[in-house]
Amino acid sequence: MIGGAAALGALIAPGVRLVEVAAARPASEGASSKVRWGLLIDANRCSPDCKECVLACEQENGLKSPTRSTDAQWIRKVDLKDLKSGRALSVPVMCQHCAEPPCVDVCPTGASFKRADGIVLVDRHTCIGCRYCVMACPYKARSFVHEPLTTQKADVPRGKGCVESCTLCVHRIDRGDGPACAKACPTQAIVFGDLNDPDSEITRRVREVRTVQLRADLKVDPGVRYAGL
Repeated sequence: MIGGAAALGALIAPGVRLVEVAAARPASEGASSKVRWGLLIDANRCSPDCKECVLACEQENGLKSPTRSTDAQWIRKVDLKDLKSGRALSVPVMCQHCAEPPCVDVCPTGASFKRADGIVLVDRHTCIGCRYCVMACPYKARSFVHEPLTTQKADVPRGKGCVESCTLCVHRIDRGDGPACAKACPTQAIVFGDLNDPDSEITRRVREVRTVQLRADLKVDPGVRYAGL
């Protein structure tokens, strides 16, 4: 049954072949469980009127197109307000790359999967568009491609009838670079790094300041941490 579903998934996006996101590295240098990639987002440094991270994501992943009536948004700015103090905040929210991702648990074909280094991805070949993962994600980070795509980028395969979300710019990571959102942030409110490395900047800052995980009560252990909330 799964084999048939996988075949159907391959036909959903005609002409689109999945570029193996891990193939940017030599086969001997695949994703390692010694590493856990993550983000630290500092709400104190994030300007409410700044959307550079959103724009960088759209450009890097080819999410905007003049031929479509709707566009995907893999990262969005969420406005928050403390009702007691009146303090207003704005922070980016994207796929949280959970250690225990609900989207992976509910996927009937294995299209949603987690790499050894903690990055959660979708295999377009085996995605059948059931959208169970969309419903399971507590962060509303996944979306469904309803329309044909004509402006895809080779490093970021996408297709009509498939679910997609933030990949943490895995194609850049596999080339030794960081996510576009972190690179574009003018105030360094987004820090990318290895949460398993005690000497990395992200781990050092997590030790030094109070950080939280969104919906920590769900025990999914997100790889995205927030400071200043």
